[in-house]
Amino acid sequence: MKNIFLKTIAAALVSFGMVSCADDLNISSIDPQTSASVSDPMSFLAKCYGTLGLTGQQGASGNGDLSDDEGESGFYRTTFNCMELPTDECIWAWQTDSDIPQLTNIAWNSSSVRTQWVYTRLTYDITLFNSYLQTTEDNSENQYYRAEVRFLRALHYWYMLDLFGKSPFKIDFDISTLPVEMSGPDLYDWLDNELTELESLMAPIGSFCNSSNFGRADQGAAYMLHARLALNSSIYTKGAKAEYSKAIDYCNKLINSGAYSLSSTEKNGYSGYAQLFMADNDENTDAMSEIILPIRQDGLYTRCYSGANYLVSSIRIAGMPYLGTTNPWSCNFARAALVKKFFPNINDCPISTEAAPDDATEADIIALDEQDGSSTAQIIAKAGDDRAMLYGGRGGGVRKLQTDLISSFLDGMSIVKWDNHRIDGGSTHDAEFPDVDIPLLRLAEAYLTRAEASYRTGDTSQALADINVLRTRANATPMASITADTDILDEWCREFYMEGRRRSDLVRFGCFTTSKYIWDWKGGVANGTSVDSHFNVYPIPSDDIMNNSNLTQNDGY
Repeated sequence: MKNIFLKTIAAALVSFGMVSCADDLNISSIDPQTSASVSDPMSFLAKCYGTLGLTGQQGASGNGDLSDDEGESGFYRTTFNCMELPTDECIWAWQTDSDIPQLTNIAWNSSSVRTQWVYTRLTYDITLFNSYLQTTEDNSENQYYRAEVRFLRALHYWYMLDLFGKSPFKIDFDISTLPVEMSGPDLYDWLDNELTELESLMAPIGSFCNSSNFGRADQGAAYMLHARLALNSSIYTKGAKAEYSKAIDYCNKLINSGAYSLSSTEKNGYSGYAQLFMADNDENTDAMSEIILPIRQDGLYTRCYSGANYLVSSIRIAGMPYLGTTNPWSCNFARAALVKKFFPNINDCPISTEAAPDDATEADIIALDEQDGSSTAQIIAKAGDDRAMLYGGRGGGVRKLQTDLISSFLDGMSIVKWDNHRIDGGSTHDAEFPDVDIPLLRLAEAYLTRAEASYRTGDTSQALADINVLRTRANATPMASITADTDILDEWCREFYMEGRRRSDLVRFGCFTTSKYIWDWKGGVANGTSVDSHFNVYPIPSDDIMNNSNLTQNDGY
C-alpha cells in the first residue's frame, strides 16, 4: 500500500488541477466549476487530505482554493473560529477585524463573512471529495482510499450538521444539478448509515498510528466520529432520538481495542498531555498512540496561516518566553471563564503585576516570572492540573485576569497549550511555520463521550471512572462525585479547550444561549448575558439561498 507523505501532499498542490474561486459557486452551493481533471489518483488523494490543513496550491498564500482572504479560508481556522470564538474559552483581541465582534458577542447574521467562510470551505471540500469518488475506480486496490475519502466527506457533513443544523446535500459530482436541502434529522440518519457502511471498508482500527501512515483515517476515526454523532443525537434530531447507548458502544470499541492509549509519560519536563500539542507529536510514539486522526502540519511542506500556524502564533505576543515562532500574532487570549475552570477563585491564579525592564532578555523574563510565581509551570503546579497551560508572566506586558474592555492581547491570561517545540530540544523545520500536527480526533474524547453518555443513561459510576482516568493522567485530584451535568461540561473544557469543539458541547448541555451558564462577554456584556436561542445554529449564507431555490434559511435569521 502506498503511503501519503507530507512531500506527496506538497507535490499535489502544484499538480492539482481542480482550482476554484468563491465566485465560481454561482452555479451551485456545492459544485464549483473545475478547470482540469487530475490524472494521478494518489495526488488527488493527497489533495483530499491536504485540504484539512492547507488553503491552496502554493505555500502559505498566493493561489488559494477560494477567492476570499486565503489565510482566513482554511478548514481548521474557519471551523475553529465558529466553534471557539463565541464561547467561554477565548477572545480575539482585535475587535475591529471583520465580524469578530459578532462572533465574540454571539450576534452574527446571514450576511456575516465568517459564517460564509466556513460554509464555503466545507462545501468546497465536499465537492472535492465527490469528484475524487466519481473519478477513482471502485476496486479492491482503491478500497481503503475511497473509504477514507468517504469518511472525510462524512466528517465535513458532520460539521455542516453541527454548525448549521442542516446542509445542502449531494454525493455526486454534477454541476448541472443543484444540491437539495437535507434537514438535521435526515442528515443525522444519512451520517449514521454512511459511517456504519464505511466501518467495514476502512483499514482495521489503529492501522495508521505509525510513522509511515500517520494522518490517514482508519476504522478508529470512523468509530470516534460515530460516537460523537450519537452523543449529539438529541440535538441533531430535535429530540427524536437519544442514542447514548450507541455512543457508549463505539467508545468501548475504541478504548477496549488496545489500538490506542493515552499519552501519560512525562518526558524532559513535558507532561504526557503537553506532548500531544508539540512539534514532534508525529514522532513521539506516546502522543501518536492517543491521536486517532491528526491534521498533518510541517514547517517546510504544509505552510499556511490557517492550521497549526494559526494556533501557535495567535496565542503568543513578542516578548513571551519560549515563543517557538518568529511571528507571534498576539490575537487569542483566555476568557476569565477558562481560567476559572482551573482556579474557581480567579484571584488564586498566579499573575505578574509589574512590567519587565525594557532591556530584559528572554532569560531575564524567565527569571522574573519564576520570581513572581507566574510561569506556566508554576501555574500548573498551583492549579494541580497538567492541563492548566496558561501564562501570566511579564513577557510581552502585564496581563489581566479579567477585563471590562476588550482592547488588547493583554486583557486576559495567555494560553500556551499549542507549542512548536520538540520534547528532545531539537530544531523544528522552520522558524515561523510550526511542525505541530493538529489532533483532530484523539482517544481522550472516547473517555469523555462515554462518561457523558453513561451519566445521561444513569450510570454515574462509569461516568466518574472515565472522568477520573483523564484527571489522573493530568495529575489532578480525582473527582469525588458528579453533582450536576455541568461538572462534565467543565471537564470537557479542561481537557479540550482550544481544540475547536467548545460551542458544540455548550449547545448539547443547553448552555450556549441560555442563562443556565453565563460567562464574560457572552451576549456582548462584560459580565455576560443570555442570547436568543436561534444562535444555537449559524445562518445559511444569504448569497447561497439566492443562488439555490432548494435552500431555506434557519429560523430567526
